[in-house]
Amino acid sequence: MKLLGLLRKYWFFSLLAPLFMIGEVSMDLMQPKLMSQIVDDGVLGNNMAVIISTGLKMLGFTALGVLSGVLSGVFTNLASQNFGNDLRKKVYDRVIHLSFEQTDKFTTGSLITRLTNDVTAVQDFVSQALRGFVRSGFMFAGGIIMLLSLDAGFGKITACVLPLQILVIFTFLKKVAPIFSKVQEKLDKVNSVMLENVTGARVIKAYVREEYEKDRFSIANDELMNTNLRVMKLMASISPLMMLLMNIAVVLIIYIGGFEVAAANMQVGEIMAAINYVTMIIHSLMMVSMMFQSITRARASMSRINEVLDTTPVISDGEGNSERESEYIIEFNNVSFTYPNYSGRPVIDNFNLKIRKGEWVAILGATGSGKTSLINLIPRFYDVCEGSVLVEGVDVREYKLNKLRNKICTVMQKSELYTGTVEENIRMGKQGASHDEVVKAAKIAQADDFINSFEDGYNTVISEKGSSLSGGQKQRVSIARALLKKPEVLIFDDSTSALDLATESRLHKALSEELSETTVIMIAQRVASVKNADRIVVIDAGEVKACGTHDELLKNSDIYIDIYNSQMQSMGEGASL
Repeated sequence: MKLLGLLRKYWFFSLLAPLFMIGEVSMDLMQPKLMSQIVDDGVLGNNMAVIISTGLKMLGFTALGVLSGVLSGVFTNLASQNFGNDLRKKVYDRVIHLSFEQTDKFTTGSLITRLTNDVTAVQDFVSQALRGFVRSGFMFAGGIIMLLSLDAGFGKITACVLPLQILVIFTFLKKVAPIFSKVQEKLDKVNSVMLENVTGARVIKAYVREEYEKDRFSIANDELMNTNLRVMKLMASISPLMMLLMNIAVVLIIYIGGFEVAAANMQVGEIMAAINYVTMIIHSLMMVSMMFQSITRARASMSRINEVLDTTPVISDGEGNSERESEYIIEFNNVSFTYPNYSGRPVIDNFNLKIRKGEWVAILGATGSGKTSLINLIPRFYDVCEGSVLVEGVDVREYKLNKLRNKICTVMQKSELYTGTVEENIRMGKQGASHDEVVKAAKIAQADDFINSFEDGYNTVISEKGSSLSGGQKQRVSIARALLKKPEVLIFDDSTSALDLATESRLHKALSEELSETTVIMIAQRVASVKNADRIVVIDAGEVKACGTHDELLKNSDIYIDIYNSQMQSMGEGASL
């Protein structure tokens, strides 16, 4: 229930909503009493003046009730919608600060469900708590008071019927409560399958797996439907049982009231009022039973939301120590790293490397040798298990994350673009950058020519995930975005793989001319992409196997020679050493 603390900010709306609801229910409770006066004093007493005056009172009370109900709804929505907005922002803020390992643990589909469906369930609960619970609770209590004011004997009927109704409600809700958690889990599965199918649509079509994925989605969807049906079947049984008990109560009131009327102890109008009050009482309980669905669902959703909010990011700000004098901008000192929940050998094992400011260092190695894992340690996407990574003489764990990541920019292996114009995508690297700055970054990235070939140039709208661009075009836009940031350290994680050698050569030349002060770390698969680097580090199984220039490695590194020869042969040149 700690989530409900977010309502304190909207205490005024949260106070007015139930107050006006009490006003609406009060007007409703007056109606049966006034109706009994019309029947007993007006109709049976043949007094038209009473009928007119009492009827006008009923109309007046109805108008006040309608006004109170409308205002209650307005203030309820103001409170619940603002609460939901704040809660959604709070959960989103926590999600974007979680580390990669933590988001992987929750899964993307589950986080989407928690941020949308679960937050909505809690928001609906708040709305019903401010309006529905107040209405049913006040109507229940007020109905009993008004019923007893007619005749204390009617209290015996309610005393017999109400415990049975409460027993029915709690029996069913006890069975339903655990199923709601399963409903949310099944919804997670549907969202996960849907997300995978949408993001991987091209692969599915390429391998003609539409029917397989359709069946996989149908299974997840059917499981969700069947779990929901279990809940609905149980809840559907409550209403008929409650109606049965209500009708029994009405029959008993008519039966007892008949004797009272015959004995001249009561009037017909009072019997009619008693029937209305009993109906109100039982309907209020039925409303509560229906709302308990929301309570149970909201309870499960609150638990799932709290799981996210209670998760402390494992990657957090350091003390923010200032940089120390160092001739190296990046240092790997005896670094070892293993992915969380992975029991195999370390991905990075006792790794040592020092990189000077302004140096261009290339990292070469076979697939799975630990290249990407290594550079992920620099901006602290993950933390080392042993050893340390230093940036300008300071352990990265001591930096404030924003300060550290503002020094470093990584062009990812997979180019991530967003719906918007080309210029907007590039400007993500530096908010507020001018158009000229965007164009300059694009020119260095060798993207300006193809951007200007579009009809709308830099205002060309990129479709979702950049699907309207080729692989090479996406990579160049991503590189331009990174260059616009003007970082101290620029990391290319195999992010030129889709470029032809001529374009890549022009890119390297432009980088060396325009960013001579920037430290460049380039991960690549092709020797041709890295042979002009100041140093080439050859790694295998997370360890440094060789380090030197292209010419030096061709003389003293067997691994580098093998890579070089295999690539030359695959290009049809048949080169050998």
